[in-house]
Amino acid sequence: MAAVNGEVSFWYAADGVPGPGPALPGDADVDVCVVGGGYTGLWTAYYLKKADPSLRIAVLERRFCGYGASGRNGGWLYNGFAGRGAFARTYGQGRAAAMQRVMDEAVGEVVGIAEKEGIEADIVRGGVLEVARSKPQLDRLRAHVESERAYGEGRVELLGAQETRERIDVAGTLGGCWTAYGARIQPARLARGLARTVRESGVEVYEGTAVTAILPGSRYRKPRAVTPYGTVTADHVLRATEGFTAGLRGEKRTWLPMNSAMIATEPLPAEFWAEVGWEGREVLGDFAHAYMYAQRTADDRIALGGRGVPYRFGSRTDSDGGTQVETVRQLRRILDRFFPAAAHARIDHAWAGVLGVPRDWCATVELDRLSGLGWAGGYVGSGVTTTNLAGRTLRDLVLGRDTELTRLPWVGHTVRRWEPEPLRWLGVHAMYAAYHAADRQEEAGRATTSPIARVADVVAGR
Repeated sequence: MAAVNGEVSFWYAADGVPGPGPALPGDADVDVCVVGGGYTGLWTAYYLKKADPSLRIAVLERRFCGYGASGRNGGWLYNGFAGRGAFARTYGQGRAAAMQRVMDEAVGEVVGIAEKEGIEADIVRGGVLEVARSKPQLDRLRAHVESERAYGEGRVELLGAQETRERIDVAGTLGGCWTAYGARIQPARLARGLARTVRESGVEVYEGTAVTAILPGSRYRKPRAVTPYGTVTADHVLRATEGFTAGLRGEKRTWLPMNSAMIATEPLPAEFWAEVGWEGREVLGDFAHAYMYAQRTADDRIALGGRGVPYRFGSRTDSDGGTQVETVRQLRRILDRFFPAAAHARIDHAWAGVLGVPRDWCATVELDRLSGLGWAGGYVGSGVTTTNLAGRTLRDLVLGRDTELTRLPWVGHTVRRWEPEPLRWLGVHAMYAAYHAADRQEEAGRATTSPIARVADVVAGR
């Protein structure tokens, strides 16, 4: 049986791809208009409505809630966020540590809300296990564990090769690290559950409604979101479009839509799991430059992802999750290297999605009171938990609250725009070609981190 390619993602295979709900019926005037029905938009609407039930809130979504990265990601609910090192260098270690602490707490916040609202998303709090399979990877892993001490003792455990393989028997493992601040989720079910909860709270959710432009307000006029079906006027218009931001008028160079692809195997037999372990359902990653990420699904598959073809010219995005045959082959090779016992397992599904990448690789939240426009995003693939923090932060900004969240370093952080084409395409493809070349050198036996990767880091602006 040939693998399904696309159809948004494997995460919709069991329950079916939802059709869009009702579209915007015409012009509307609300208090808050949220553009984008993924995690960021849904969490923002959820927390705003909880804080002030009288607010009139509208969510506008081009397809259906969870169509983008929220319904296609690897299901890593964990405490990483884009830009921690840059925030520490720019704003001081204390402020970066404050953001790390609230990110640690946000993992439990998402789990708690899912339980409270009856959202069944196959959540298991098994933590995050990252492995090293070469000497340079092991050096980077140890440096990572050491750096984590600046954010609190005991947050990350350094594991030897045997300890790591007792958790998950990844072939060639030299060592690993584990943190409790992580959980496996079924991402599409979290998105669906959030959308249901938000609707039930009284938020108007309009699907099949593409926003073509977001217009700022002024002294004389409120900000607006323009759609083919009408214009929504609001006191605040919040952009929550992540990897699809480049499709909005004037936003082509704001965030780069980076592609990430995944495969899911057939359900694997009991003998495989007896050999490999993975009883804790940890989410799994590595310390390669072009890293992988994986989880053991609720129905005993391996869902595994990586970058594949990283970027399409002109910031184009995919069609319903379809990915390239060569990308599927690359991910298959990673699966076989990590788990030789799965070498003959069938691949049932392959898909891709886009994530938002700012030029400095730092996530941001902002609300401009003069224009009435706000936004959050640029998560660089670490958005499942960060979107929850973004939603709570946007809530406080919209409500005019001065809180711990509004004082975090990502609030109001300024990011320069990406270069125009063809420089953008050339730079991204050169960067990932360098990372792949560096990984090949290290897998072939190089004893230290490849200098090619260091050059790629400079090109990337990290």
